[in-house]
Amino acid sequence: MKVGVFLPIGNNGWLISENAPQYQPSFELNKEITLTAERYGLDFALSMIKLRGFGGKTEFWEHNLESFTLMAGLAAVTSKIELFATSASLVMPPAIVARMASTIDSISNGRFGLNLVTGWQRPEYAQMGLWPGDEFFATRYHYLSEYAQVLRDLWDTGTSDLKGDFFSMEDCRVSPRPQADMKIICAGSSDAGMAFSARYADYNFCLGKGVNTPQAFAPSAHKLQAATKKTGRRVTTFVLMMVIADETDQLARTKWEHYKAGADQQALEWLGVQGAADKSSGSDTNVRQLADPTSAVNLNMGTLVGSYESVARMLDEVAEIEGTEGVLLTFDRFVEGVTLFGERIQPLMRSRLEVETPVASQHA
Repeated sequence: MKVGVFLPIGNNGWLISENAPQYQPSFELNKEITLTAERYGLDFALSMIKLRGFGGKTEFWEHNLESFTLMAGLAAVTSKIELFATSASLVMPPAIVARMASTIDSISNGRFGLNLVTGWQRPEYAQMGLWPGDEFFATRYHYLSEYAQVLRDLWDTGTSDLKGDFFSMEDCRVSPRPQADMKIICAGSSDAGMAFSARYADYNFCLGKGVNTPQAFAPSAHKLQAATKKTGRRVTTFVLMMVIADETDQLARTKWEHYKAGADQQALEWLGVQGAADKSSGSDTNVRQLADPTSAVNLNMGTLVGSYESVARMLDEVAEIEGTEGVLLTFDRFVEGVTLFGERIQPLMRSRLEVETPVASQHA
């Protein structure tokens, strides 16, 4: 099973809590995390794009780096780990993104891929006068399909003449083209999102669900496999999970309860309002899950809370679900979390026995 790290490009990572570690994003922080992940044999690092946060006492996600710029810098200081940036497709024309991606492909010597998002938080784009109107919620995957086709045309052939409802290309050209097959990620969970991934993506990210229920995402993985039967393409699932680990289950649980007790209610209220704005995509979108008040303190992502042994066992259970290729991990404390994953969790995982790391070599 592949393992990636979801970089904290925004302040405070993925915990909307006054009791969680409070920190600002920086290149140095993300470089340390990525180099640590590379050292321990993790497969990839991915950064999101966020243009406006949720406010509240913690100013959650009000402070963010830019994804492509960050990943270009990381490409220059790493040598093995794969890197993925995120394109905010509403504000970044596909021909420009295709050229930016080709550039980072060159910097990384073929270790770069792209995460595509449609945009769901109106204020991110309205603040710049670039929100197309709430009708976009109903057409966003049609828009993204044309966007992805332009990218594929440019990367595969160097030219695009696509004439669509949203894009009209006129002998558009990009050169040099990527030296490696450019992988596309999408995080669609609605029917339209899954259909998009089945046709255009290589991987589909889904949110894990619940606390210590590592296989609760299985319906999403099965839904993707059903969608790929219609396109005949191989697209696999990666699951987004938060790891909160310690020496014992009780110590880890105590940390988790402490984070929940400090939930930033103002920021969570903002998340709820924005998550409810989309009336068109259905109840099964990732945004609805993010804003669910059940455990919004960490955006309702699947959460693995326990000892290093318990977390290793639960991650192995994730790998058992058909169509699942890997996990994308977040941590409460990222540098410490990635290090402890590499030294204490990964060596216990059956699904990672083949990974060559400093810890593995010490035990050889």
